Amino acid sequence: MNRKIEKTLTPETFVWVGDGFYTSSFIGTEISRRRMSPFFAVGYSPDYEFEPGDHQRGIGPHPHKGFETVTIAYKGKIAHRDSRGNQGIIGTGDAQWMTAGAGILHEEFHEKEFSQQGGTFQMVQMWVNLPAKDKETTPHYQDLAFDKMTRVTLENNAGFINVIAGEYEGQKGTATTYSPIHLYNTYLNKDGYADFRFSNQFNTALLVIEGSIKVNDTETLATDSFAMFENDGAENFTIQALENNTIVLVMSGEPLNEPIAHYGPFLMNTQEQLTKAFEEYKSGKFGTL
Repeated sequence: MNRKIEKTLTPETFVWVGDGFYTSSFIGTEISRRRMSPFFAVGYSPDYEFEPGDHQRGIGPHPHKGFETVTIAYKGKIAHRDSRGNQGIIGTGDAQWMTAGAGILHEEFHEKEFSQQGGTFQMVQMWVNLPAKDKETTPHYQDLAFDKMTRVTLENNAGFINVIAGEYEGQKGTATTYSPIHLYNTYLNKDGYADFRFSNQFNTALLVIEGSIKVNDTETLATDSFAMFENDGAENFTIQALENNTIVLVMSGEPLNEPIAHYGPFLMNTQEQLTKAFEEYKSGKFGTL
């Protein structure tokens, strides 16, 4: 028995994050944050055409504490800098995994040359909750380049899977995580199949970045569709690309099942911890940028 889709969403409401990220969120309204734990947010910026200019669009210094941000670039380039001295640029297929942990400041902008030239921009940024025991971990940063990710070639010229985190068919991704998480970019040729198997206790979803797919040979999903799977005992599902150059982001993780206290850029377990996070930020404990 295949694992069935429980809910499908497409972007409807958008907000500007700074002036560089035109973003829709798939978690927090129709899908509760607990239902997709440990994925607390999935912010998606679908194709958006930016005009050339001298101004670097983006968002300036802002704090985070208690979780991780996972940013994946699909079109365009993103420049990142944080208060611990980390900085980098990611482009097509790259990811940056920032563990905010005990608290950090960071900023995100379109990369300078991309800003000057303009062009199509597309990205995903997920917030991954940290277990209670790890919320005060030292902040750090993982740079995950497309051509250095673990790559699993699929049979019958179907395409390949880049393993960002977790493992696929026994091959492990390079990212380290604080709870069991599988995160893949799946690249399929037309009619190519990919099979997936996750614990039915893991919260699992996919996002069609490019192209269109058929899930379990029954349900068709177009570009920009987000599909969350049932936790009903089944573990397997398949996707088939209906056109060339199909890209699908697949995520699955073990739920934390811990209290959640959230406000703005802080994600903790109690109200007291939230209050402390604000005090730490105001006192400069997160550093300067």
